[in-house]
Amino acid sequence: MQRMLFALLILALVLPAAAAAQARQIPYDAIRGRIVQIQDAMVEIDGQPMRLSAAAQIRSRDNLIIMPMSLPPGALVKYTLDGTGQIHRVWLLTPEEAAAPDKKPQ
Repeated sequence: MQRMLFALLILALVLPAAAAAQARQIPYDAIRGRIVQIQDAMVEIDGQPMRLSAAAQIRSRDNLIIMPMSLPPGALVKYTLDGTGQIHRVWLLTPEEAAAPDKKPQ
């Protein structure tokens, strides 16, 4: 019984660290820009007003979904657009992601 509890404790300590170490999968065609939330579903990216789609997701540097009003003003992001040209997905970039060059399609 003690052996099983010890094994569960080790798993409880190791699995969250392994999950945190995984790199985010940001699409290679995501566009880099600086974002500012204007109001409700309106944001400004690199000075251009844009609308968030109804199903838009904004991911923090910790990969958690955040609300548009939680966006740090002028944050460096990568984003994708939906078929209508509205912003569909946004990822706030970590310092490592911001320093990495954009991937080219293969």
